[in-house]
Amino acid sequence: MENAGYTTLTRQSGLLHELQVLANNIANATTTGYRQEGVIFSEFVKRIDGGPSLSMAQGNVRMTSTQQGPLNPTGGTLDLAIEGDGFFLIETPLGERLTRAGNFTLSAQGDLVTPDGFRVLDAGGAPVFVPPDAKGIGLSPDGTLSENGRPLAQIGLVRPVDRLDITREDGVMFRTDSGFEQVEEGRVLQGFLEGANVDPISQIARMIEVQRAYEMGQSFLESENERVMTALDSLIR
Repeated sequence: MENAGYTTLTRQSGLLHELQVLANNIANATTTGYRQEGVIFSEFVKRIDGGPSLSMAQGNVRMTSTQQGPLNPTGGTLDLAIEGDGFFLIETPLGERLTRAGNFTLSAQGDLVTPDGFRVLDAGGAPVFVPPDAKGIGLSPDGTLSENGRPLAQIGLVRPVDRLDITREDGVMFRTDSGFEQVEEGRVLQGFLEGANVDPISQIARMIEVQRAYEMGQSFLESENERVMTALDSLIR
């Protein structure tokens, strides 16, 4: 295969990856706390056997959007949303993880948990405990939970030390290997949930563009294959 064919194949692979990311964004447009993703194309240049260099584009880097999602009022006592920077810190069997989805409930033991049963952690890294019989639960903007004005715990807001070091593990849960730091400027709102920061219209428009680009590349590969087969056929005769 000639260099043009290899270059087109890597481009096709990146476009296919972007189509999958776009489809996932659209599918999660109504998912609480979902963060939109995009694909970054990087250039790979290599010189082959001392000859001219070969440049290929690889769509192999995912970028997570930090844009604020819409804040939807629910009135739920334990529905929490972050306005501004930061993530909630949760405890999972695989370690501490980050999320923007604040649709929490209380476990039978009184721990504040996610829908999957993972415990929410406070600013000190300890589970947030709310007495099951607590009444008049309130929340201040700095994340302090209280019962009739008596402080119970302060919900931790954190962000990755390296903003680029964030890996999605499922729709709304992220891992960071660089560690995390406390966020001071973020606000926590009670009775709200943050919607997905996905613009379905722009995502569909981009999907059409990528699909057309993919089809163009496929046509080029088919033409190249036909040209090579014709040349081989002429040589054999």
